[in-house]
Amino acid sequence: MSFSSEVKRELTVIKTDSKESLLAECYGMLLFSSRFNSREIVFKTESCDCALRLEYLLDTLFSVSINKQSDKKTEAFKQSLYKISVQNADDCKRIYEMFGHTRRDVKLRINRANIDDENLYPSFLRGVFLSCGSVINPSKSYHLELFVAHKTLAENLIHLINEVEVFSINPRLAARKGGYIVYLKGNAEICDFLAYLGAGNSVMAIIEATAYKEMINKLNRRQNSELANIKKKADASAKQIIAIKKIIDKKGIDYLPSDLKPLALLRLDNPDMSLKELGENLQPKISRSGVNHRLDRIFKIADSI
Repeated sequence: MSFSSEVKRELTVIKTDSKESLLAECYGMLLFSSRFNSREIVFKTESCDCALRLEYLLDTLFSVSINKQSDKKTEAFKQSLYKISVQNADDCKRIYEMFGHTRRDVKLRINRANIDDENLYPSFLRGVFLSCGSVINPSKSYHLELFVAHKTLAENLIHLINEVEVFSINPRLAARKGGYIVYLKGNAEICDFLAYLGAGNSVMAIIEATAYKEMINKLNRRQNSELANIKKKADASAKQIIAIKKIIDKKGIDYLPSDLKPLALLRLDNPDMSLKELGENLQPKISRSGVNHRLDRIFKIADSI
């Protein structure tokens, strides 16, 4: 099951005894469905839970006869498609006009009379998401979108979301083949929006996925840093060994001063030792900066040959 399907399943089991909330949710689902007019009401979805939810709302609120269809999965389309339609044209007209729309409407719009109380916004937006929303698995990316067939309706939706006082998110609008998308980017905006709809478990899943990705990124950064340090040390050690071997090949080890000779031999035998470890293994011991100073002298001697 996709993450979108899990979110929608969580939203469809939210219970309320408020008829106004049920009407607001139903209005959101129908207004953003495949077809919503005085002659035809058709709702299509890949979510069985959404189909059952709309069936429940239509039966509870309007007692209408509906037609249910389900296209079986195929190799090309792994997901089933569910279709809910109101059978009777008079019922379509009754529902359409009950929500304050008429045949004279040139474009679909959000009729604010159906959600005149801001307390109904969560139910309405929940219906909108169930109808046309999707959200990417947070382990991959952060993206939530609502596909809207009409630009005016999409702009109405953005204005409504911007009016919500409990959060401050910035929905964006983009053209998409066959319509428009209202979308959110960033886990904070998506979490705020889903929490407002009532999908608390899904929000926790996003937070956990975000924390996991941050932990993995931190470990990767640390590993990359450690690998870079190892490479840096290996390169430095190789250069020191090359200088020492040059001196030995050209002049012999005894060409080095007495205080440099033990360090040169120690480095040849221990290419993986750090400067601190080299200093601790000399007799007498010297500091890291002391080792570094002596290696600089070795480099100068090698350069002079």
